[in-house]
Amino acid sequence: MNAPAALAHLVPDVRQRTVPAALIDALKARFGERCSTALAVREQHGRDESAFTTVPPPAAVVFAESTQDVADAVKLASEHEVPVIPFGVGSSLEGHLLAVQGGISIDVGRMNRVLSINAEDLTVTVQPGVTRKQLNDEIKSTGLFFPIDPGADATIGGMSATRASGTNAVRYGTMRENVLALEVVTASGEVIRTGTRAKKSSAGYDLTRLFVGSEGTLGVITEVTVRIYPLPEAMSAAICSFPTIDAAVQTTIQTIQLGVPIARVELIDANTVKMVNAYAKLGLREEHLLLMEFHGSPASVKEQAETVQEIASEHGAQAFEWATTPEERTRLWTARHNAYFAAIQSKPGCRAISTDTCVPISRLADCLLDSVAEADASGLPYFLVGHVGDGNFHFGYLIDPDKPEERETAEVLNHKLVTRALQLEGTCTGEHGVGLHKMDFLLSEAGAGAVNMMRTIKRALDPRNIMNPGKIFSL
Repeated sequence: MNAPAALAHLVPDVRQRTVPAALIDALKARFGERCSTALAVREQHGRDESAFTTVPPPAAVVFAESTQDVADAVKLASEHEVPVIPFGVGSSLEGHLLAVQGGISIDVGRMNRVLSINAEDLTVTVQPGVTRKQLNDEIKSTGLFFPIDPGADATIGGMSATRASGTNAVRYGTMRENVLALEVVTASGEVIRTGTRAKKSSAGYDLTRLFVGSEGTLGVITEVTVRIYPLPEAMSAAICSFPTIDAAVQTTIQTIQLGVPIARVELIDANTVKMVNAYAKLGLREEHLLLMEFHGSPASVKEQAETVQEIASEHGAQAFEWATTPEERTRLWTARHNAYFAAIQSKPGCRAISTDTCVPISRLADCLLDSVAEADASGLPYFLVGHVGDGNFHFGYLIDPDKPEERETAEVLNHKLVTRALQLEGTCTGEHGVGLHKMDFLLSEAGAGAVNMMRTIKRALDPRNIMNPGKIFSL
């Protein structure tokens, strides 16, 4: 296995390209006040939720309001061979938004219209700045919903670019399965369309899947068509506590292997439950817990829940709490969605080194328990949550940014965790993406031949290397 050099990715490779004054002048002539060079605006667009804090901000920010705006900005950048970094809401975790080679940021947040709702075909087409909560608010009157829920209120464009998933992935899949078609501005400023609203196609290369997960390195997504689903007739959430993490994981594994069509199953370790209780005053039992949700007819939901409760009881689960009203379910899911913010507030001034991996469900216990033991032995505070129904879990190591030794300890833990996941035939990232933080691990996972093929695609579609350069792999 091609193990990354020890701690080589603590500091990103920053190689700033010159942004000529002529480009800034041209952008201001085209966009007026929608092109900003104010330091505060540039700094806002030059950071995300990652722990990389030393990368200079972009030279300018363009606030796009249409596909034509994006195309014109990219054409101008291409003429000057200046990098372009797409920006949604800035919630990414692996340094995707950082201007490691300088350039301009294109903010698509104002491209936030739902363009068409095709309820009969269960599809909807949106601009990239539409957030997942906004989308669900706009389609709820149709009796439909969009299930992909990464926790943060991310944009649909950003979720497509990082191939996001989240709490519902065990039943509804990820963005890979739910994006049907895209409109993309390429590195030359050309506007292309990929895919259709049809449920399937055998027409040529699957360009939609090529751009989903490309992290802005091949083009800027300007329109997305996604699948939507009927709201279930009945929904029920349950929370139960376990004496050990292994008991919770074994309950999950048996539930999935029995084919129970559970919609959500989330692990929150006892340490994180304490943080959430302190942050949100929820009063949960401070033990390892599973948070589950069941969708279907009233009879099927009852059957699913009873089956899972029986499995959990065999593993020592207790304190089952059921919720069938929207208000009760929201209260329970607050525990999961507040985990990151609760952890950050538990150690004032800290930064979180967030990482995620995904392994085959049968190897989940092997990967997770050893990683927990290493984190406990390190002495670093951490939080642990997981979409364990599909073998995906997240660690967040809490560090003092002024203490390099803590950062090094967190990176050593991350290195061991990812290496273990790869040895168990898993992946270095289940949903965060590669960005800057996991570039070396991509080589370990995919191999030199596959990464070189990715480079070949990148060079063919972006010969001037202006589309979010320095991410996923180096050129």
